[in-house]
Amino acid sequence: MRNCDATPEVLVPDWPAPERVRALVTTRALGDLAEPAARARLRARLPAEPVWLEQVHGAAVVEAGPETAGARADASFTRAPEVVCAVRMADCLPVLLAADDASAVSVAHAGWRGLAAGVIEATVAAIGAPPARLLAWLGPAIGPLAYEVGEEVRAAFLARDRALEAAFAPSRPGHWRLDLYAAARRRLAAAGVERVFGGGFCTYAEATRFFSWRRERTSARMAALVWLARGGRRRLA
Repeated sequence: MRNCDATPEVLVPDWPAPERVRALVTTRALGDLAEPAARARLRARLPAEPVWLEQVHGAAVVEAGPETAGARADASFTRAPEVVCAVRMADCLPVLLAADDASAVSVAHAGWRGLAAGVIEATVAAIGAPPARLLAWLGPAIGPLAYEVGEEVRAAFLARDRALEAAFAPSRPGHWRLDLYAAARRRLAAAGVERVFGGGFCTYAEATRFFSWRRERTSARMAALVWLARGGRRRLA
């Protein structure tokens, strides 16, 4: 189900998450989250200030809360109501996770470095719920037709899992097109998460809808956010 109302400024996951699980992804229409006006528009949709991280393209995961705001990490989780887990992105893949009993939610920033380092597996482990009880949603990221990488990126993935070779297609000598969605689905499956939704976006191709670092070399960022409501349905967007 959709768990809040979409507008041009935000997307909402289309996944069968419990009623208490709320999530959204900002778009270009909301604005660059480095700008105070964009942050204010976003804050008006949320129950609390997001717990922003200092993202470093790694696999560290923290429990979201006042004491971990600004932590050097690329994923966070919470079991508490109205604590907003958040990551920023502009081509990297946001991965939302929710327990099907609404006991926990999380979000991970999964660019190629994070995926290769194991950020998905680390996030699944940190949540603590049985992986079979988790739902995942893959948000907007650069698509496989637009994302060309070098041999070193492919080697980093295959060193972790030879089956990830299926996420790469040759483009020109020494270069490959990487399907971040396929790689994420593979890593989720390996971690035991079977119910995966979303995907199919392309931040590079959808220029009027999303920021893209690779297309624009921009510092502008969007955000993916997830939290648990205290109970009852509330219009958020």
